[in-house]
Amino acid sequence: MQTTHRVQHPSAVRRRTVRSVWAFVLAGATAAVMTGCGFQIEEALCGGGEYPVLAVGSTGGDCVPNGEQPPAGYARYPEGKAAEHVGDKWDTYWSTHTLDEHGNVVDAPDAG
Repeated sequence: MQTTHRVQHPSAVRRRTVRSVWAFVLAGATAAVMTGCGFQIEEALCGGGEYPVLAVGSTGGDCVPNGEQPPAGYARYPEGKAAEHVGDKWDTYWSTHTLDEHGNVVDAPDAG
């Protein structure tokens, strides 16, 4: 009886290993999305080099270049209470609150 031995080329082994790794990564990402533990992309309120400001007396806002003061009718968020991403804790809070002309936090007049 004749016995033959197959010798695999190293590049074939490497390709199979790479494919296995990618299959594992894809399966893990799919499982995470299917179970609700998916990846979340947070959308920043302002671009790089800008900071968010709050419209005085309403729930509106804008972005101001770093180093510049807010325009008339806008104010900086109180220390530690600045919204940074769409839907974050402070973005949600400031959708029903605002600052009055004296800088006091008050319920927003247009919050329903």
